Amino acid sequence: MHREIRLLLRRWKIILLKKRENRRRLALFRPILPGANLKDRLIACCGAMLGLAATGLLCHNLLTHITSAPALVAPMGASAVLLFAVPASPLAQPWSIIGGNTLSALVGVMVAALIPDPMLAGGVAVALAIATMSMTRCLHPPGGAAALTAVIGGPAIAASGMQFVFYPVAVNSILLVLAGWTFHRFSGHSYPHRASPKPANSHGTADPPARMRAGLTADDMDEAIRELGEALDVNRDDLSALLEKAELHAMERMHGGITCGDIMSRDVVTVSAEAHPEMARALLIEHSFRTLPVVDRRNVVVGLVGHQHLVGSAATVASVMAPPVTAGPETPAFRLLGPLSDESTHEVAIVDGSGGLLGVVTQTDLLLVMARTNLLQSLDSARSPAGPVVLASR
Repeated sequence: MHREIRLLLRRWKIILLKKRENRRRLALFRPILPGANLKDRLIACCGAMLGLAATGLLCHNLLTHITSAPALVAPMGASAVLLFAVPASPLAQPWSIIGGNTLSALVGVMVAALIPDPMLAGGVAVALAIATMSMTRCLHPPGGAAALTAVIGGPAIAASGMQFVFYPVAVNSILLVLAGWTFHRFSGHSYPHRASPKPANSHGTADPPARMRAGLTADDMDEAIRELGEALDVNRDDLSALLEKAELHAMERMHGGITCGDIMSRDVVTVSAEAHPEMARALLIEHSFRTLPVVDRRNVVVGLVGHQHLVGSAATVASVMAPPVTAGPETPAFRLLGPLSDESTHEVAIVDGSGGLLGVVTQTDLLLVMARTNLLQSLDSARSPAGPVVLASR
């Protein structure tokens, strides 16, 4: 009996070890780029194919009579990977590609002329290329290949001399960037990449917006990057925006049980889109509101109007209203923290599937829910030795 139990346990141990080994092997094939999906990878494949083909064909048909060097050099393949697969990377921006490849090729040609031993010259060329790209803010990994190609590229490239820097390297790089710029107009990616602009203070004062005065600050970001001690292949502003969104999602996860339908005001004062602006002004003053939802004849929310929209003269509310900010009743209430903290949105209209008005959630509603939730968690933490418990009920 004991022997059978030992055999059974041994078999289970073998099975578990095999499963663990299989998981470890499968992990080798998981994508290493966060945010990458199959659609983006297929788009990158198409872009690289079209971009390199266009660059190679143009150079081959128009410029081969200039030099005996190849019409398309190998570093362009590596540049295409960055340009089409990770167009938001600082290493893939136009100056990085054009400047990095061209300056590195220039360094390689000069080193090859000074050091006869190709093995030694190759190492020196790549080292100096990294230094040059770093100082000129155009660090581009394929630039190392461009410098090395200038040293060990063969007789044709050696015979080209300084001409190799301008053609094919500089011309290849410029055409590839133009191809990438054109392709990304239709790919859904911004190129050249620009981080989302930071929100400005809508009140016209020097203070940053409220959402930027709480949570992570620029100093926090700089200090964290310094402590990490690693160079990151991501724009600093993109990293800041990513962490800000992560904070909001974490708060939403912790308090996800409270929905907009739970806290919304249901007796909503509205104004018709066909009404005169003076009627909207009178309702705002009478009820001490900052904004009013604007609805059509079917009670569908079509806009938002506040005192700031009623400054000039207009025939109807529809001509001065702003676009509405809406959410569904099942939306977690803390998801509204972003729009309600931008200093220009004071209320969110809660609508059904057809856009019909069900209620509104204001900044005050969300503030009270946050205060109440934090108070309940503090009380629960004081009572429970195991620590705080996230409350998801009203």
